[in-house]
Amino acid sequence: MKRLFVAIRAVLYSTGFILLWAWLAGAVRVYDARFGSRLPPGWAPVGIVLAIPGLLLALACIATFVIRGDGTPAPFDPPVVFVPTGPYRYVRNPMYLGAALALSGYGLFVGSISVVLLSFAFLVVMHLFVILLEERGLEERFGESYRAYKRAVNRWVPRFPGPS
Repeated sequence: MKRLFVAIRAVLYSTGFILLWAWLAGAVRVYDARFGSRLPPGWAPVGIVLAIPGLLLALACIATFVIRGDGTPAPFDPPVVFVPTGPYRYVRNPMYLGAALALSGYGLFVGSISVVLLSFAFLVVMHLFVILLEERGLEERFGESYRAYKRAVNRWVPRFPGPS
């Protein structure tokens, strides 16, 4: 029953986060006119190729937090168990990468330069959040296990382990 309640909270928080960025994506599209053109329609398939894996990656991260971490992706309701598995085995911030891929993919799909630029702004905001708040909090909560994880796994560039 506890895991169900955690899953419901994760769905609610994630939906709120997605709706916020969807609203921002819609709001910035008005600035496309200032660029004087749209992205060529040929970018739409590339957008799909980016958005779908991005969404799936973000969903896999949320599921990993609920199942393995007994928590949600929300900073105010984080996992209580350290989660270096699933997508987190390869890169420390896969959820943010997945969201950025989905957002930039949407921008390419609709031909919006402004939305593509918003996806870069999203990464800058998330990078600052990770550096200034998230990593400190994780070190305080999980100590040496998180510090060892930081040494072994890159923050943004996935590292795929070799054969063991």
